Amino acid sequence: MGTRPVTEFLPDGPPLTVDPLLAAIADQALTADQTRTVLPNVINDIKTSPTMRLSASTSIGGEQASVLQIGRELEAVAARCTSTAWVLWNHLAVFHLFVGTLGPPHAPLLKEIVTNNEWVCFPAGAGSGVTGVIDGDSVVLNGRGSFSSGGRYADWAGVVFAVCDADGNRVEPLDIRFTIVPLNDPNVRIDPTWDGSSVRASATDDIHYEHVRVPLDRCADWFGANRAETLRTVPVVDHRYREDWVGLSDVWLGWMGVGLVRAALTDAAEEITSRKAILGKAMVSRPTVQVNLGRASSLVAAAAATMETACREIDERIAAEIVPTDADYLRQVGLATSALDQLRDAMTELLSTQGGNGLRESGHFERRWRDFQAMPLHINAHRDRAHHQIGRFVLGEELEPF
Repeated sequence: MGTRPVTEFLPDGPPLTVDPLLAAIADQALTADQTRTVLPNVINDIKTSPTMRLSASTSIGGEQASVLQIGRELEAVAARCTSTAWVLWNHLAVFHLFVGTLGPPHAPLLKEIVTNNEWVCFPAGAGSGVTGVIDGDSVVLNGRGSFSSGGRYADWAGVVFAVCDADGNRVEPLDIRFTIVPLNDPNVRIDPTWDGSSVRASATDDIHYEHVRVPLDRCADWFGANRAETLRTVPVVDHRYREDWVGLSDVWLGWMGVGLVRAALTDAAEEITSRKAILGKAMVSRPTVQVNLGRASSLVAAAAATMETACREIDERIAAEIVPTDADYLRQVGLATSALDQLRDAMTELLSTQGGNGLRESGHFERRWRDFQAMPLHINAHRDRAHHQIGRFVLGEELEPF
C-alpha cells in the first residue's frame, strides 16, 4: 500500500523518542476520554521513558533535546491522545520553569527528580491562593492551587506562596516565593474538579495544601510576571533556562495543535473517499469538499512551517548562548498564536465538510474537536493576551505584567 496522500503533503518528521509508546497511547485514547483518566500503564511507560527527561539539560541528568524535537514529540502524542499530550506538555514546560526559578543552588534536587523519572505539575491558575508562615527553618503552607494539569499523575507540584505572619497577614513589603512540594505528603489533597469537555483526562484539578511543611532552603524568590526579564541575568543551571517557559510552552502547544488537526484531516480524507452525499453522489467528487480539504491542508502545512521556524530560531539562540530579548519572546508567542488561529480555521473547514456526521461521538473527530478548543484558550497562548502585548511592544508602550 502506498503512502497516504495527506502524509505525502504533510510528511512525518524524524524518528522520535516517544515512538515506542505511541501505539499504547493511541489505544487508550477513547477510554481516557470516557473515564477522564490516562491509563496507569501509559503513565508508567512515559515515566520510565527518556521522553520524561527531554526538556532537562544534561547537567541535571536530562536529554537536553532541542526545542524543535520536543515540539515534534508532542505533535506525535497529540495525534494519538490529546489528554496524554496535554499532561506531558505541562510536565516538560513547567519543569523548565522550575529549573530556571530554583536555579543552581537546587541543582542536586532537580537532578534527583530527573534521574528518578518523576513528574511535575504547576497548579497556579486563576483562583489559586497559597500562604506560607515561616517557622524556624521551615515554611508552613496553606491554601489551594488550581488548574494542576497532570496533578493526579505527578510526583511534585510547584507552589507560589505569599509569606505571612503568624496571624495570617501578608508581610510588608510583599514577599512572594516559590517552592516544590511532594504530592505524597499526607497534608496534600488533590480534588478531582476538572469537568471540562476538552482534554478530559488531563487531571486539571485543584490541589489543597493543609499545614504542609517545606524546608525553607527549598524555597526561592518568585520572579512572577517579571520572570522573562529576570532569567536573562540571574545564574542558571544551563543557558537554555534563560528562555522563558511561557514562550516555549506556546510553540510546543502549536505543535500539539498541528498533530491533532493533521490526524483529524487524515481521518476525514480517508472517510470521505467512501462516503455518499445527498442523492447518492460521491462526496469525493464534490467541488466544495475538495476546496475545503485543500484549504484545511494548506492551513495545517502553514502552521507546521510557522512552528518549525519559531523552534529553529530558539534552538539557534540557545546554541549560540544568545540572551533572548522582549522581541524574541513576543515573536515566538505571536507565531504560536497565529499557528493556532490557522489550525482553528482548518478544524472549522473539516467540520463544515463532514457536516452533522462530524459531531457523532462514535467517531474520532468529535473528541478531537473538543480537545482542540482548549489550545487557543490556554492563557499562555491566548490571542487576546498575546496580541495585546505585541501591540504595546510595536507601539513603544511599556508591556503589561503578563
